[in-house]
Amino acid sequence: MPEKSPASEQTGETNCKPSTRESIAFMESDDDIRYTVLGQIIMARHGAGFTTRHVANAWLEFLGYGLVCTAETQAYRNMVLAYPRNFEWDVKDDEIDWTWIATHHNPFREWIGAQIRADSFGYAAPGNPELAAEFAWRDARMTHVKNGIYGEMFVAAMIATAFATQDPLAVIKAGLAQIPERSRLHQDIRDAIAICQEHGNRASEFEAVLEKLEKRFAHLSDVHTNNNAALVVAALLLGQDDFEKTITIAVMGGWDTDCNGATAGSIWGAMFGASRIPSKWTEPLHDTMFSLIPDYHPIAISECARRSVEIAKKILSTKAASA
Repeated sequence: MPEKSPASEQTGETNCKPSTRESIAFMESDDDIRYTVLGQIIMARHGAGFTTRHVANAWLEFLGYGLVCTAETQAYRNMVLAYPRNFEWDVKDDEIDWTWIATHHNPFREWIGAQIRADSFGYAAPGNPELAAEFAWRDARMTHVKNGIYGEMFVAAMIATAFATQDPLAVIKAGLAQIPERSRLHQDIRDAIAICQEHGNRASEFEAVLEKLEKRFAHLSDVHTNNNAALVVAALLLGQDDFEKTITIAVMGGWDTDCNGATAGSIWGAMFGASRIPSKWTEPLHDTMFSLIPDYHPIAISECARRSVEIAKKILSTKAASA
């Protein structure tokens, strides 16, 4: 088992040493992990009927203001300014101006922040991309608009589909089916697919593919939704059934490297299962995660997986009973 978490992990101070190759002993807290944990908490508490207000409540209860970035920081600020009392009181979901919360003084509203929150919503709806996308929409609209929202819907739908097929292109197309065809994200993903196909979806051609993606999306911020989603798609198509190739291509593409590696790995894991992940990538973590979220700091990664399964079973049984 890993040594006791350093003081920085207990206080939230920035310290990346536990993330360096020579020092890795657990999954260190970052925003990607914290949002996945929050998604799981929301789904465990409220099931398929959760609302955007439940998302806001979870943020206010578990997520410190200093732990959010860009679009999330602005939306958090707007939420507290407009609704200073806890949402658990008497305010209803449809009485809250979510569009104002997501847009007021928020130039980051189409960046990647919502896209990295998709995982637990995809895990909760295995084989049901439409439901996963609906869950993601409820979460994303609190902080993002348009392509910012579509990115989370796209990834959640891909994860949900990945539990039912091991064909990366089928997974991607299922994700595309859940976002507007006329959106910029839809077109950008189609372009990424075409670029990969020009190179036969061969991992050996990754440098040429990444160079074309870099030129295609040079006009966007490094942390925009669209370019990073396109890079994840390329990693899935080039990596195919090879975990290491998939996540390393996602990271070598640059831009938001930790988010893209995590998203590509999450989708790949749903397709092929944890047993197919090489031990060199899992053993250093000692099945341990720190998140700075109560009850998840520390926690066994396998326990998080078990909870995801339980949530999915409950949602599936609830849907079956109401059918």
